[in-house]
Amino acid sequence: MTVATDAGAVARSRALVAQDTILVLDFGSQYSQLIARRVREAKVYCELVPGSISAEEIRRRDPRGIIFSGGPASVFEPGAPHPDPALYDLDIPILGICYGMQLLAVNLGGAVAPAERREYGHASVTVDEEAGLFAKLPSELAVWMSHGDVVTELPPGFRAIAHSLNSSCAAFVGPRRRYGIQFHPEVAHTPLGRDILRNFLLDVCGCAGTWQPASFIDMTVNALRHQIGDGKVICALSGGVDSAVAATLVHRAVGDQLTCVFVDNGLLRRGEGDRVVDVMRTQRHIHLVHVDATDQFLDALAGVIDPEEKRRRIGATFIRVFEEQAARLGNIDFLAQGTLYPDVIESTSHDTHNATKIKTHHNVGGLPENLRFELVEPLRYLFKDEVRNVGLALGLPEDMVYRQPFPGPGLAIRIIGAVTRERLETLRAADWVVIDEIKRSGLYRKVWQSFAILTPISSVGVMGDYRTYGNVVAVRIVESEDGMTADWARVPYDVLGLMSRRIVNEVPGINRVVYDISSKPPSTIEWE
Repeated sequence: MTVATDAGAVARSRALVAQDTILVLDFGSQYSQLIARRVREAKVYCELVPGSISAEEIRRRDPRGIIFSGGPASVFEPGAPHPDPALYDLDIPILGICYGMQLLAVNLGGAVAPAERREYGHASVTVDEEAGLFAKLPSELAVWMSHGDVVTELPPGFRAIAHSLNSSCAAFVGPRRRYGIQFHPEVAHTPLGRDILRNFLLDVCGCAGTWQPASFIDMTVNALRHQIGDGKVICALSGGVDSAVAATLVHRAVGDQLTCVFVDNGLLRRGEGDRVVDVMRTQRHIHLVHVDATDQFLDALAGVIDPEEKRRRIGATFIRVFEEQAARLGNIDFLAQGTLYPDVIESTSHDTHNATKIKTHHNVGGLPENLRFELVEPLRYLFKDEVRNVGLALGLPEDMVYRQPFPGPGLAIRIIGAVTRERLETLRAADWVVIDEIKRSGLYRKVWQSFAILTPISSVGVMGDYRTYGNVVAVRIVESEDGMTADWARVPYDVLGLMSRRIVNEVPGINRVVYDISSKPPSTIEWE
């Protein structure tokens, strides 16, 4: 059986008959998912789809509105991405953001040209028409700009409704409820951006704003039943909330047709394996197969230093283990995964083909072309906080729901360089101290992630009267809403000091601890 990644979308769209839906067309912005997130925050369901989606597919999904994302291209350059021209024949409101606004302009008969100077960063926009997008908003808006082109000629029937120092048309409106804005309402640097999006969603598109996790559960369970039918499903459990919620949704949909496989890959943190088995097998009564595949993963990773190669090998090994289990279990048709929106975006999947790839995630990378399972990804369009809300609504225990995110490749990408049993044990011990102290300080639920990284660097130290030459451990603690952007956490010095003392004293071979104060961007949360 080959992978049919569109099957879930088809089933889901059929379940959306009574659900207000917004489609966000992605034209390559790394932050397109932030638009989707802001829509969800307004309690309106949305999906991020390729900018090349056909008008017929849009018609079939019957959205209340469409949002064009930004993008790195210039609309007048050869090969620049454009939407299906036929979508303009649909009577659906459209909001174009930055590059999306420029697409609307040129596609509907206007013109765009390079600006005299690039407009990037904080800016002020003057509202000329306080209605529609700008209803009940101040006449002066602080916004975030990031563009090198401007609209120089409006399409027929359009009018400017806001301007800035750099452009006489910072926003426009046209027939059939077509809006464009040159700035980015989705980012935090546009303080009233959520209000602008809410005006579009509720007032322009007529959405009810009633989408809740319970709505997602009902919709997804129905879609899963349609997709899976009487087939059998194997689900990868990793120990995290993502795979636990995915498995619980599939189990609610098809019951004993699901078999969960928990693979102990030897790359987990202390005590995680036992907790997975207890919750999913004992408490949730899900059929669970526990596989110790430590040797297989460590053999696959032997001598590998490149982080992308680590991810690929881990992904491929996961698939091999699943196929071995499927052969033992009989005829398995589907593979369920806890893939999330950020996984999809950062891996530049088929849904975001215009974006620039940052790194491969094991849930969406490393899959062989001849994979014999059809993928089931019920969380593919959710952010982490939404997954947690769904998990609570499903009755999963809070300690599992609020477990800090842990990468699919596990500790392998928190060891810089080659992965060995000895280095894994060293990192586990250091990581245990970080988590223990964060919990003791009451910060565990307040930060996004907190963990240790084992570096390949050795440094000179002194313990007692002896010179030491040991490894350096880095501590990474970040604050974030969804993992797509993050800032380093301003943890009290006494907490960091206690972590450092404990790691040096309790973990053999470590004599120095450093704290990572990088933000994302430009860094990523993980070091690899």
